[in-house]
Amino acid sequence: MKKKIAFITMGGTISATGEDRLDLRNYVSGKITAEQYLKEIPELNKLAEIEIYSLDNVSSTQINEKHWFHLKEKIEWYLHEQNFDGIVISHGTNTLEETAYFLHLTINTNKPIVLVGSQRPYSALSTDAHMNVLNGLRVAVDEESKGKGVLVSLNDQIHSARDVTKTDTYRLETFQSGVHGILGTVDPDETVNYYRSPMKNHTTSSQLTELEEDQVKAVEIVYSYAGASGDLIRFITESKQYAGIIMAGTGAGRCSKAEEEALQEARQEGIHVVRGSRCLNGRVVDIEPYANLEAIAADDLIPQKARILLMLALAQTQDLKAIQAIFDTH
Repeated sequence: MKKKIAFITMGGTISATGEDRLDLRNYVSGKITAEQYLKEIPELNKLAEIEIYSLDNVSSTQINEKHWFHLKEKIEWYLHEQNFDGIVISHGTNTLEETAYFLHLTINTNKPIVLVGSQRPYSALSTDAHMNVLNGLRVAVDEESKGKGVLVSLNDQIHSARDVTKTDTYRLETFQSGVHGILGTVDPDETVNYYRSPMKNHTTSSQLTELEEDQVKAVEIVYSYAGASGDLIRFITESKQYAGIIMAGTGAGRCSKAEEEALQEARQEGIHVVRGSRCLNGRVVDIEPYANLEAIAADDLIPQKARILLMLALAQTQDLKAIQAIFDTH
């Protein structure tokens, strides 16, 4: 019996068409519908019983928290109320990793949720859209995909939502998982093969699955650099609109003296600070020179994912030790 898979479309390059088959840069997202995927890639229907739902048709640069909570609600409806076996989501690659990580933290299920995208528009010569959709579905129906949290499948590779990030503007191998590496592959013999599993808390072990949209706090990211003034941090503090700041620091989570002073002022106003790094790899840990900041260490989360985790953590607690424990375990 075929598995029941919900195919949710959200736009992005994978849904885009250009002026001709060589248009790889000026294309427009949201032109290809879910119905077209099923018609023009008939192999999809051989793998599963598919139900389609179009959540939106936009560039992923337009995705925000409202999309995330709408998506979470729809996924939970399919998996918990309609008893579907898994989910495939087509999404633009620019913020795909952020949507994936949000779902990784907030959906209580061991069923596969797989996000797919493409680097070349659907209409392009040698597009990767068709195979990425097909492989994403192969991952979603595979029994070994259960319990591994939210997955990202592109370029014949399978990544964990926590680890993966986009690393190249146009190349097909853009999604990488740093020093941790991929979870597995989808191979030419049409098999799905896993070689490791995520170890941090997610989905069924996450403590962040019962949150509502109106509980989530606003968090901003500040990127450090040589000679940074700290002015942006002060603007954030003075706006009184933010509950947290992610400091994308240099190296092991360090920042300029001016930024440090501005972060101290932010803490005095009750804004939580997370020390992260603009480096793609490596942990940020507590160090004595920044003890006065009462900052949370981001572990090895890149800034855009540390932002999501802090937003969700602050909806649950304001206690520094409790928030640090969430960063240590998720």
